[in-house]
Formats: sequence, structure tokens, C-alpha cells
Amino acid sequence: METLYHQTNKVVQETQHLFMQLERNLLNANSQDVENDIETKINLINRNCERLEILCMKGPVSQRQNAKMRVDQLKYDSRHLTAALVSWRNQILRRQQDEAEREALLSRKFTTNDHVDIMIDHNMQHSNSLNNASRGVDDLISHGSGILDNLRSQRVTLKGAHKRLIDIGNTLGLSNTTMRLIEQRARQDGFILVGGMLFTCIVIVLVIVYLA
Repeated sequence: METLYHQTNKVVQETQHLFMQLERNLLNANSQDVENDIETKINLINRNCERLEILCMKGPVSQRQNAKMRVDQLKYDSRHLTAALVSWRNQILRRQQDEAEREALLSRKFTTNDHVDIMIDHNMQHSNSLNNASRGVDDLISHGSGILDNLRSQRVTLKGAHKRLIDIGNTLGLSNTTMRLIEQRARQDGFILVGGMLFTCIVIVLVIVYLA
């Protein structure tokens, strides 16, 4: 087991060294060969780890814990190397895609009749729609504020009328029943006023939420 462990650990170190070669030879034609060599070594490390796990179970009980920790470290190194290889390949793929797009853009010939869709018209239309919606909301808020001011003014007028009616009733000596009817009507008017204000506020909020 010790021999296999040291061999596998040596392969891990060799694989890490190959990654350093990849970084130095990014544009070298031999990069693909180095990449394939790394993949081969990672597969070898994984196979050795499977064998080492079996050997751990067959070894002395007192040494199993330590042996398992060493094998787990090798497995961790293998996963790290695999992730590095995947990241390297994705980097190469992105580089190739960028290069292909650059070459396609440089080789394209534009004429006065070409239509290059860069979403300017769409963005302008979207911006105009947002501005119109914003102005509509501002108009609704202004209209709602005017309605609320009008309702407050009517409330003040009703209060003044109620007070004058009470004064007139006291002056003319109206009956208590007549006074209660007047007060009841005033309360009803107050409820109508409050209800109208709440309804207007709800409508404004719904319009703002819908347009937003």
C-alpha cells in the first residue's frame, strides 16, 4: 500500500507541474498534448485511489484511520485537478469563441444598405413608453390631489353648514328630533366624504402599481 500511495502522490505532483506548463504554453501547439497527458494522469490517480481504499480495509485496524485520511487527501487532490482541467478547457473554449467572433466581425463587409440591429430603436421605444407611463402617473397623482383638496374643502363647508344649522335651530327653538335628524345627516355626509377619499386613494395606488 505504501508503494502505491507514494506512486500516486508522485503522479499528483507531476500533474500539477503539467498545469504549470499549460499556463506557460498557452498559445503553444503542444498544449493539447499536455492537456491529454493531464487527463490520463488524473484517471490514473482515480484508479489508484480506488485500489488504495480497498487496501485500507484490508490493513490493520490501528492503521486504517490514518491510511484513510491519506487516501482522502489524494481524492481531494484529484477533484481539485479535475476542476482545474475543466476550468482550463472552458477558458480555451471562451478564447476560441471570442477569436471566432472577432474574425467574423473583421471579415464582415458593411454597406449602406446593411441593417445592423443594435437595439437602439427598441431601447428608445421602451424609454418613451416609460416616460409616457411616468407622466400618466404624475397626472393621476395631480388629479387625485385635486380631488382630495376638493373633498377637504367640502368637508369644511359641511362643518360650517352644520354649525350654522345648530345655531339657527337654537335660535328658532327647533325640536330635539329635528336636531338629531340634522346631526345624523351630517354624520352620513362625513362617511360619504371619508369613503370617497379612501376610494380615490385606492384607485391611485392601483394605477401606480399597474403602470409600474
